[in-house]
Order: sequence, then structure tokens, then C-alpha cells
Amino acid sequence: MKKLLIAVLFLYGAVSIHAQGDINEQQKVFFRNERSFAFLLNSDGLGLSYREARRIDFLNKHLLEFEAGTLRNPKEYRTSNPYTSGTGSYVFGKLNSVIFLRGGIGHQHEIFKKADLGGVAIRYFYSGGPVVALYKPIYYKVLYPIPGSDLWEIKEEKFSNSIALPQDIYSRAPFTKGLKETKALPGLYIKGGFNFEYSKEDKIIHAIEIGAQINAFPKKIPIMDSPDNRAIFFSLFVSYRFGVIIDPLHPEDTRFSNLFKKRSQ
Repeated sequence: MKKLLIAVLFLYGAVSIHAQGDINEQQKVFFRNERSFAFLLNSDGLGLSYREARRIDFLNKHLLEFEAGTLRNPKEYRTSNPYTSGTGSYVFGKLNSVIFLRGGIGHQHEIFKKADLGGVAIRYFYSGGPVVALYKPIYYKVLYPIPGSDLWEIKEEKFSNSIALPQDIYSRAPFTKGLKETKALPGLYIKGGFNFEYSKEDKIIHAIEIGAQINAFPKKIPIMDSPDNRAIFFSLFVSYRFGVIIDPLHPEDTRFSNLFKKRSQ
């Protein structure tokens, strides 16, 4: 009986020590929030992202993100005037350049935790919120023959039915042309995907994200001079995300000079 009691006390002590280690680890992780930036490569454009991730519990985070990028029509094809050189390329038939600005909230859940700093943590995430599309008309330098001579006149104007062929365009006008005609169209977006975080530094974030997203607007955005413009933009994306771990218990760790230093336990 005495031996059984000693064995029970021994097992209880071992379990308590192990459990205390788990609690310490969870408490340590609980305070670790994230701030990160990302370069986005979407199937319909490019973009940039800023995200803050705040801990809810050991495996879950609340996300706050702000993103900006471009929206393209799949019919876009860059070309240039075959009879001139050094004039730059343009998209024949494009009416407007479009960028989006969006901000939303979301959730991230860790599926597989890193076994060590050389491993990979796998998480899924989703987010959504309002988006605004800003579209600006494109102006072209259009060639017009001068009657009675071999000379041509160049006029800056928007794409129209009078421009029949690519050789009618000398080049694209400066981007600033038409800025005052920019229009805004509000909508909603939703995105989701997987995050693969692989940093070998405890305070640094390096991750690859893949997923899908939808930008939806109440009416079609006139990107091209064609009937297949759309109001809903579905795309796939891949992004590289980098950032830092924010630990309120050790704010000095986020200083640039300390990011790659190991903190003594």
C-alpha cells in the first residue's frame, strides 16, 4: 500500500510538472501578436498588404488587414505600334486603369505548429470587408494624317471606335492625364487561404500564402471596350509575407537592432 501511494504521488508530480510546462508555453505564446507586410501576386493583378494578427488563444488569431492593388481584365493584351520604336507598349482597347483599396477583419487558425525553428507552421485564414475600386480613364496619343501631306498629327484622347487598329496609336499618354476624372465604386471582398510560416528566427515572420479571393461591386467596371466587363472579380493569389512578432512583455525585442539577437530566458 505504501509503495502504491509513493507511485501515485510520483506520477502526480510528473504530470503536474509537464502540465505546468504546457501552461507556461501557452502563456508565452498568448502574448505574441504579429505585424506583417506582403507582396501579392493575383491572377488579375498585383498588390500590397499590411496585417495585424492578435492572439485569441493558443491556436487562433484575430486579423485586421489593409490592402491595395490593381484589377485587370483577362482580355488585356499588351502591344505596341509596329511602325514606330521606343514608344512603349499599351493595351489596345483599354478604357480605364483600376486600383482597389480594401480593409477587413478575419480569423486565422493554426493547424500544425512548428516542431522547432527549422520547421513550418501551417495555418488557414479568411477575411472580408469593404473594398473601393478607383478607375481612371486612359488617354492615348492617337495619330491623324494631315491632308495634303505625309505628316501626322498627334492628339491625346480616350479610346473610341474611331481607333480601328493598333497602328493608329503612337503611344500611351502620361498616367497623370485623366486623374481628375477618376471615379470610385464601393463594394465588398472576401478571401481565404493557407499560410506557411517558415522563419528560422523567433521574432521574425517569413511566410508564403496561397488562396482565392472575390472583389464584388454593384455594377460592371468598364476596363475594356468590350461587352465582357465584369462586376465580380474572382482570382487566385500567392503572396510572400514578412514581419515581426510583437510581445508586450518584451517590447524591446521589436527594435531593429534586437530582431536577430536571442533573448536570454
